[in-house]
Amino acid sequence: MRILIVRVSSLGDVVHNMPMVADILRAHPAATIDWVVEEAYVSLVRLNRGVGKIIPIALRRWRKSLSSAATRAEIAAFYRDLRAHDYDLVFDTQGLFKTGLVMQLARLAPGGARVGLANATEGSGYEAISRVFHTKSVPVGRRTHAVRRARAVAADTLGYAIDTPADFKLQAPAGTPDWLPLQPYAVFFHATARAAKQWAPEHWIALAKFLALRDMPVLLPWGSESEHEAARSLAAQMDNARVLPKLPMMDAVILAQRAALVVGLDTGLTHIAAAYCRPTVELYCDSPRWKTEGDWSPRIINLGDSGTPPGLAEVEVAVTTLLGQS
Repeated sequence: MRILIVRVSSLGDVVHNMPMVADILRAHPAATIDWVVEEAYVSLVRLNRGVGKIIPIALRRWRKSLSSAATRAEIAAFYRDLRAHDYDLVFDTQGLFKTGLVMQLARLAPGGARVGLANATEGSGYEAISRVFHTKSVPVGRRTHAVRRARAVAADTLGYAIDTPADFKLQAPAGTPDWLPLQPYAVFFHATARAAKQWAPEHWIALAKFLALRDMPVLLPWGSESEHEAARSLAAQMDNARVLPKLPMMDAVILAQRAALVVGLDTGLTHIAAAYCRPTVELYCDSPRWKTEGDWSPRIINLGDSGTPPGLAEVEVAVTTLLGQS
């Protein structure tokens, strides 16, 4: 059986989609599973031991230069790559018109099926028109966890129960960047695009002082110039913190995967740390916790909820608990 997964973005959603791979292979060990994903996340999906062929797509970049001959050539190459195999099942777990269209372009084996979500979950970007591309649409509860949602689509289609914790099948990335400390370190994923999702700067500063008592350095990553400025501002008030250089994707994964402690907002890199089951405190300040909280390992502690950010004291308790497990 050959299966194609269409989940193109975003970072956290790609990570949360991965346990369906382990589920399928547990039920059908001989299956081959391919994946269509945005080019920026190819290296991440490559770390999943259960994925065979990865088909990069560059929708974000292509739409800026559709009239370019080079772009049209890339799209043609993608089309040929997508149709290089017949698929018994094509899963679209994103539920958008664009991902449904990619599903439709894939070639089905005789008797094959295109399967996707029958409905939105609360707060999702689901587009009902995506169902026109489906052979089968799988209904899910309105408050279905992001990991469970993808697992449910595959389980319903292939006829098995979801009876194990989420398994992300992620290998450790290779290499040791020169910025990586030799001693155990904490990383603060402090940055997010939406201001309401941020945790108070004074809390980050106080938490760094709390970790300084344990002689634990704090690393501060960033992705944009505004985040860089925020990291520099925090570090100026932390004796044990260091602002990192701008990291490529695999270096950011290494940062999360090798941390002795991760404290982070509801962002993709925090979810990567949780997928590796690193000691992780997930902070929910203005997003619903039920959607993405790490519930597959006792090494993940989820605090706060939409509109109710966690306090410093409860984060310090969570950190003490996790470091005591190390």
